Amino acid sequence: MKIVRIKADDDIVYGVADAEGVLVYKGTPFFVWEPTEIVVPWSKATLLAPVLPTKVVCVGKNYEDHADEMGGKVPEEPLIFLKPSTSVIGPDTNVVYPRQSQEVHHEAELAVVIGRPARNVKAEDAGSYIFGYTAANDVTARDLQRKDGQWARAKGFDTFCPLGPFIETELDPTERLAVICRVNGEVRQAGFTSDMVFGVAEIIEYVSAFTTLLPGDVLLTGTPSGVGPVQPGDLMEVEVDGIGTLANRVVAAA
Repeated sequence: MKIVRIKADDDIVYGVADAEGVLVYKGTPFFVWEPTEIVVPWSKATLLAPVLPTKVVCVGKNYEDHADEMGGKVPEEPLIFLKPSTSVIGPDTNVVYPRQSQEVHHEAELAVVIGRPARNVKAEDAGSYIFGYTAANDVTARDLQRKDGQWARAKGFDTFCPLGPFIETELDPTERLAVICRVNGEVRQAGFTSDMVFGVAEIIEYVSAFTTLLPGDVLLTGTPSGVGPVQPGDLMEVEVDGIGTLANRVVAAA
C-alpha cells in the first residue's frame, strides 16, 4: 500500500495512491484511519512530505564504503544524530542552499516510518512497530559539519530533510534494494540496503533504548558512498527500489 499526504484545493489529507489518483482517508495512518468515497485525481493533487515527524533520528556511517570515503571507520554501535522536524519537506519542494555554507552535499537514504509508540523494543519485535518506508535525502552542509565538530547545524537547516514521495507499507529492507542518487541525471550514489552495517531492526532496538519513538517519527538509515556537492539550480533525485523517486531542486537563499 502506498500512503500519501496531499494538498487538494485548500485541504491537506492522507490517502492511498493508485494509478488514477488518491483515495482519501479520514484521520491519519496512525490515528482514526477510515476510507471515504472521495478520489482526488493526480491532476488536482500536490504531493507533500508523507509524514510530519516529531523527530528524525539518523544513523551516520552505516555503510562501510561511505565511512571509508569520509576518512573514518564504521562505529562499533550505531552513530546517532537528529534532524529537526522543521528540516522536513516533500517532493518537488526546493532545498535552500544556506548563506552560511559553501559546500552542501546530497545523501540518499532509506527512511523508516514508525507506526506506534516504541520504547525498549527488541530487534526481533521491531517489525511490528514499523508502519512503512520512504525515501530521504539527508542534505548536509559538509563544511559546517567539519567546522562545528558536531552535526546539529550542518544537518538541521530548514529544507535539509526531503522525504517522499510516499510511504510503502510492503517492503523488506533486508533484500537487496537499490538506493540511488542522481544529480542532473548523473548517478552519484548507487548502493544497496543489504549493505547496511546495522539493519533496521538493530537500529530500532538501539534508538528505542534511549528515546521513545512516536507514531510518524522517521529513522534515516545511512547513506552509501558517492556523496558530493550540489549547487543552486541542481536537481537531486533519490530513488529507492519499491518506493520510487524523490526529486528536489537546489535554490540559493533569497
